[in-house]
Amino acid sequence: MATPQATIERAPAGPGAGQAGPDGERSDIVRAARTVLAREGWRHCTAEATAAEAGLPTAAVGRHFPDHEQLLLGVLLDSSASVAASLAAVAESYLAEIHDLREDLIALGRAWLAPLEAFREHFAIVRHISAEVTHLPAQAVDKWQATGPRQARRELARRLQQVAARGLLDIADADQAAERFILLVPSSVVQRSFHGALPLGRAEEDALIADGVDDFIRLYGPASR
Repeated sequence: MATPQATIERAPAGPGAGQAGPDGERSDIVRAARTVLAREGWRHCTAEATAAEAGLPTAAVGRHFPDHEQLLLGVLLDSSASVAASLAAVAESYLAEIHDLREDLIALGRAWLAPLEAFREHFAIVRHISAEVTHLPAQAVDKWQATGPRQARRELARRLQQVAARGLLDIADADQAAERFILLVPSSVVQRSFHGALPLGRAEEDALIADGVDDFIRLYGPASR
């Protein structure tokens, strides 16, 4: 899934990280910016903080990324695109075949929460960004939403429309249906857990997901209109 213009190359951890040379230095800077952004938020992720995390002089950060805000935006968009791609795969996998509508939607709702654990650093960034939203550069929030949440919602809408085409749901507006599914099913867990920072118990999660699915089916079940 493509990321908008501010995208930067992913900086892999593990073998090859910290390698010498301009490319390795650039990757170290990107990785350091991601770490500081997740730990301290946008306003505190300065060129100096990024350089300290990377173990490089501040001048090296400026040499590779003259506009530090573009580095931060690139990190945010790259991370958001990865989560959106993961959620698109979840929607494709769980809605490709429907055997029991309620149970399959419950399974989808649980799988939709998997990125909270798989992308912990991303959701740490999201928690900071949500608190700092009024301090972000102009258009940064819209680019983030377009790359991450809205892209994931579009993919879910497309899959729900396919389910409706098989007569299993009654959907007039797939985008609205996708938004309502997200609000009714995974969002209650996401909000109560503060984007995974304070995980809920399995029983509580299951109850929230099941209740949300029941509400969704009341709205969009084939006999609900």
